[in-house]
Amino acid sequence: MLDATADPGTSPQLGLHQLIAADGAGVVDELLAPFVADVDDEQLLGLLSDMVVIRRIDFEATALQRQGQLALWPPMLGQEASQIGSVRALADDDFIFPTYRENGVAYCRGADLAGIMSTWRGSANTGWDPHEFNMATPQIIIGAQTLHATGYAMGLTMDGKESLAIAYLGDGATSQGDVHESMVFAASFQAPVVFFCQNNHWAISEPVGLQAHVPIAGRAPGYGIPSLRVDGNDVLAVLAATRWAATRARSGGGPSFIEAVTYRMGPHTTADDPTRYRGLTELEEWGAKDPIARLRIFLQSRGKLDADQEAAIEAKADAVAAELRAGCIGTPDPAPMSIFDNVYTSPHAILDRQRDHYERYLASFSGATAANTLVEGTRS
Repeated sequence: MLDATADPGTSPQLGLHQLIAADGAGVVDELLAPFVADVDDEQLLGLLSDMVVIRRIDFEATALQRQGQLALWPPMLGQEASQIGSVRALADDDFIFPTYRENGVAYCRGADLAGIMSTWRGSANTGWDPHEFNMATPQIIIGAQTLHATGYAMGLTMDGKESLAIAYLGDGATSQGDVHESMVFAASFQAPVVFFCQNNHWAISEPVGLQAHVPIAGRAPGYGIPSLRVDGNDVLAVLAATRWAATRARSGGGPSFIEAVTYRMGPHTTADDPTRYRGLTELEEWGAKDPIARLRIFLQSRGKLDADQEAAIEAKADAVAAELRAGCIGTPDPAPMSIFDNVYTSPHAILDRQRDHYERYLASFSGATAANTLVEGTRS
C-alpha cells in the first residue's frame, strides 16, 4: 500500500529525490518508488513522447513569435519533465491552476493547439474553456493562482469531493505574499491542494540563490505543510512525487508542497535576452541534465526504445507542430467590439459608455456608411 504519510523530511536541508539520474541510470528511492511501481515500459514511452511533443510545440511557438505570428511566447524548454510528470499524475476531475508557462500541461489536458496559440497571438483572452478541461486560464499575476487553487480546494472539501486542486508556481513566486497567504489558509483548513513549484533557477533575471538561501521546499513545513524536493528533470520522480501529494490530498491529509528542481534553458519570454545575466557554463551544466535525453538513455539501456519507436515519436511531434502552425496562422482576428464581451455578467453603465466611445472612435477612421457597417458587424 502506498504510504502517503511518510515524512519526506522537514529540514531546510531537504535532499533531492530522484529515480533516474542525469546519465540515465536508475536510482533507488524508498519514498518515491512505491508510487510508480505500476509504471511499465509502455507508459515510460508515453512520457517520452509527451516530452518530445511539447518541446516541439515550444520550438514551433518560438519560431512563430520570431516570425511575427505571436506577440509573445513563454518558453518551457528544459522544464518538460516537470510539466509532463506532474500532469500525468492527476485525475481528469482534478482542477489545475497554471502560470503562463504551463502550455505543455494544457496540451496534455486536451486544449486545442490553435486555442493555446490564440492567447499569445492576442486573438483571445483564453485558449480553452476552464470547465471543459478542469484547467484555469493562464495567470499572469505572479502567485495569484495559489489563492485561487486554495479557495477551490476548500470548496471541494465543503462539497465532499475527492478531487484536488494543483497550483503551479515558479521559484520567484515564492517571494510573493499571495503564495504565503494561500499556504496559511491551506494548512489552517487542510485543503486538498498541491503547490507545485518549478524551481527553474531564474525569476526573469534574478537567480534563485538571491531570494532563497536554503531549498525552497524548506519553507512549507513552517506552515505545517509537508514538502518534497524532487529532481524536476526526472519525469519518473516528478510523477511519483505528484502522486505522493495527490494521495495525501485525496485521503484527507491536506496540502503538500513540491519543489521540482529544474532549469529554464531558454529566455523568460521571447522578449528576454538571458545572455545578459547568465553565463554559458551554467547553461552547459544544465544541458547535461536534459530531461528528454536521460529518459531516452534509460529506455535504451533496458532495450525498450528502438529506431522505429523514435521515428514514430518524432513523426507525432512534427504532426503536432504542423497543426499548431496552421491553427495559429489561420486564427481569425477578433471583431474590434468583442473586447467588451464577457467583462460583466449583467449590463454595466460605465462599460456601456466605454463601448459607445469606442464605436465612435472606430467610426472616425472611415466614412459614415463604412463606419456603420463596421459597428453593426461587430455587434452581430
